[in-house]
Amino acid sequence: MIILGAGGIGGVIGGRLHQYGHDVVLIARGAHLDALRTVGLRLEDPDNTVTLEVPVVGSPSDIAFRSDDVVIIATKTQDAAGALADLHAAAPQEITVACATNGVETERLALRLFPNVLGVNVMMPTAFLEPGVVQVISAPIGGSLDVGRYPHGDSVVAGELAAMVASSQFLSVARTEVMRAKYRKLILNTGNAVEAACGRSSPSAKELIVRAAREAEAVFAAAGIDVATEAEEAAQRDSMRYRPVNGKHRGGGSTWQSLVTGRSIETDYLNGEVVLVARSCGTTAPVNEALQRAMHDLVRSGGQPGSVDAAALVSSLPAD
Repeated sequence: MIILGAGGIGGVIGGRLHQYGHDVVLIARGAHLDALRTVGLRLEDPDNTVTLEVPVVGSPSDIAFRSDDVVIIATKTQDAAGALADLHAAAPQEITVACATNGVETERLALRLFPNVLGVNVMMPTAFLEPGVVQVISAPIGGSLDVGRYPHGDSVVAGELAAMVASSQFLSVARTEVMRAKYRKLILNTGNAVEAACGRSSPSAKELIVRAAREAEAVFAAAGIDVATEAEEAAQRDSMRYRPVNGKHRGGGSTWQSLVTGRSIETDYLNGEVVLVARSCGTTAPVNEALQRAMHDLVRSGGQPGSVDAAALVSSLPAD
């Protein structure tokens, strides 16, 4: 198993697979790569901390690939095109690429280059704020990682990957329509921009979260996109038990963490996906468009997480 992108998601998946006896190679870069090489991967959860000596390289070109290899892409979506191009230059076309990313764009990008693509619906709270250290916020079950062929259908490899993941402190099943679940997760992730820009606690922030999700649901329905029900999504989330790690609660989700650490944000593939689908249908998605714009403005100005006035943002929107 090869993990391309060993941050919060990839580091936790790769670390757990290694911990439970599976052969894993991580691909990382920069200070994170240096830390993994020198001191190992520190994996923290609410109950335990382990340091794992997982094999790690800096590029796909450092790996002697086999045609039956499975590569889990766990970068942020905005980094996926470059990662996939590097992988395509180094690996045989027959490998399987499993996309453990938010949104629905990475699967499209992967299918342009590789015929065997899986979607992975990631329901796993993690944190990655310093090189060499990843946290999973739920224990004993770290999260739910359902797998399925993209765009749909049966896959022997999906079943094998799901079984491997399920043996490593996660829930995972193979699904023939995994993208239904990924679109439901995308609707949930439209709130990431609110959390990062405005925080979640104010009444106006809560209103924005509800309105962004409701708008996404309506846009996808109008486009004829099949989306898993809220009850299906809740059944996955109910398996997780969020608790502090090292006595501290997680500060925020993936977009908040990107803003805090100065990494690029994935808003264009979350709220921006809703905007894209709406425009493709000849309509608009004003709530998600406003959140996408607010996040770009926040990054350009070097603003801090939570510094956008949620009430002002609500007042700028058309009446609901």
